Amino acid sequence: MAFTVIRTTWAEHEPALRHIRDTVFIQEQHVPESLEWDGADEDSVHFIALDEQDNAIGCIRLLPSGQVSRLSVLEQHRNQGIGKALLIAAEEEARARDMKEIFLHAQTHATSFYENCGFSVTGGIFVEADIPHRQMFKELSAA
Repeated sequence: MAFTVIRTTWAEHEPALRHIRDTVFIQEQHVPESLEWDGADEDSVHFIALDEQDNAIGCIRLLPSGQVSRLSVLEQHRNQGIGKALLIAAEEEARARDMKEIFLHAQTHATSFYENCGFSVTGGIFVEADIPHRQMFKELSAA
């Protein structure tokens, strides 16, 4: 399946970003809306994956702190490399901003995905939105 990842802002693609995250986090994973809409979107750099018809099928954001979050891909488009492409786009943005490392809170079932992308687990399991997570980080070298 062909797809494209583009850099965007919350103001430019808010409806599409909301749709993906509402579907994945709020509807599928039962994350409370008050936790999902945390007020950090306007200050973040967003990336969105688009299919061949320009439908939004996945997204991720990079916060000014270097935290990568809200990686989500609509169910019918998973396991096709979209999540990895979005993660790489956020990582490249962090490098362009001279960040030395990035970090994220991975749902425990997804830690191996992030490890395969070069992230390392730091610390134990903690719960966010009733979902077990692990903090992970990745040091960034110059490209």
